[in-house]
Amino acid sequence: MARPRIVILGGGFGGLYTARALRREFGESAEIELITAENYFVFQPLLPEVGAGSVTPIHATSPYRFLLKGVTIRKAWIDSVDFAAKIVTVFQGVQRRPTEVAYDHLVVALGQVVDLSRTPGLAAHALTMKSLEDARRLRGHVIERLEHADITNLPEVKRGALTFTVIGGGFSGIETVGEMAELIDRSLKYYPNVDRSEVRIVVLEFADRILAEMPEKLRAYALKQLARRGVEVRLNTGIASATGTQLTTTDGDTIDCRTIVATIGNAPAPVVGRMDVPLTHGRIAVERDLSVPGRDSVWSLGDCALIPMKDNAEAREDFAPPTAQFAVREARQLAANIARAHRDETTLPFEYTSKGAMASLGARRGIADVMGLQVTGFLAWLLWRAYYVAFLPGFPAKVWVTSHWILDWVTPRSLVNLRSHTPPAARYVHYAPGDRIYEVGNRADGFYTVTEGLVEITTEDPRADQPRIRQIGPGGHFGERLILGATRRVASARAVEATTVLVLDRDEFMKLTDAIPQMRSYFEGHLAREGLDWPPAAGERPDAAE
Repeated sequence: MARPRIVILGGGFGGLYTARALRREFGESAEIELITAENYFVFQPLLPEVGAGSVTPIHATSPYRFLLKGVTIRKAWIDSVDFAAKIVTVFQGVQRRPTEVAYDHLVVALGQVVDLSRTPGLAAHALTMKSLEDARRLRGHVIERLEHADITNLPEVKRGALTFTVIGGGFSGIETVGEMAELIDRSLKYYPNVDRSEVRIVVLEFADRILAEMPEKLRAYALKQLARRGVEVRLNTGIASATGTQLTTTDGDTIDCRTIVATIGNAPAPVVGRMDVPLTHGRIAVERDLSVPGRDSVWSLGDCALIPMKDNAEAREDFAPPTAQFAVREARQLAANIARAHRDETTLPFEYTSKGAMASLGARRGIADVMGLQVTGFLAWLLWRAYYVAFLPGFPAKVWVTSHWILDWVTPRSLVNLRSHTPPAARYVHYAPGDRIYEVGNRADGFYTVTEGLVEITTEDPRADQPRIRQIGPGGHFGERLILGATRRVASARAVEATTVLVLDRDEFMKLTDAIPQMRSYFEGHLAREGLDWPPAAGERPDAAE
């Protein structure tokens, strides 16, 4: 049989374990490629512990190239999928060059992203807990609030700095608040001007219960433990709005705080929303065998897929929950079904019964529901840690995480707050004569202003037979077709002589033009005068590249 080419989009639990299972199913008889924006796998259950400093960020990750021997890893941003041609287009490399990747079978495992846009101010002022960088930022943010509270002479500023609010009472929210409370409690002895009675930690949950998937007995234990540690849990309470210093709830209460952690707002990745596939509540509605209806040799799993567990599924419990436990089992079934489809055999439906759930509450306490056995306290916490160590992919990760946990028992939490370098949204870039700035088809990810030198722009105008060439000197600008929704360059830009340009990242440029109508009008007029105001190619949107 022909050697199939299987492409996996996304590298979370679904993507990683699908690649592993496919490797076991096919061995060397298939070409397997994983496309992901990062070259490492993040063990997301450990993010609250990274945010509290008991585990370092680097040890909650494992390189895909270590974990997936025999699988091709492509670090790239996914742009679009042509299902008819069986082509995935990605942007890769420093220049964000568009590259076409062919497939025989396509697996979509792109997970979900955070969308807080429905609540005014929340997206601008809330910390999230979705990525490794989110967890690292949370730890640094909490330490900065303690540092500020220790030295300020203003009571209202101190009160706000020492108020920490977590939105969401699911597993992520409760584990995050438990670990954050432990970090604060263990750090206060180093801040002589801060008393524990001045610290306020609040959990806001819109539903009438926390940890809805857990039995009532375990939920009650969790509430009791959090209350004993000074954590307020407010049920039936949503968020109306947020600022940098206050949070307003749906019942009209105002909380002065400088820390808002949002563990809500899951939404489909934009690229999934652009795919011509059936969507239900933003997730890909797959068949029971994990295939995408109406799309030949396309499959989906994990958080981005709505997976029925029975025929004619309707109720919430009829569908697979978006958890790591289920994603791993989905991956095995999906790999087996691709192998069956390759052999022209009948595929099998996904079936799995949860083995239970566990949650850490911090301070060496936890809850666990394992095969119907309900465990609380220290033993549940040990079970939680033992399970995740066993679940961690890669032996080095198991060793490092275990050693950090052991040391965390006998050593204080570090209060060092290292700042990682983030390239500024506005920056100067220098080019030598002849240097290429970008080419036709590259991802459109910035706006340029020439401060010195000369830039030559060669535009591929679809209305003209020949490319148009123009030169731009100091004070001139280019790349403004972003405001039309363009995601790819329709021109090539190169430095004619030694040139310096000011580059403004796409997101920042769009914020400015959206917020200042006069600025947007100027650029729209400029594009019209230059004859560059034709619409972008069909299907292009401002959020095209992932």
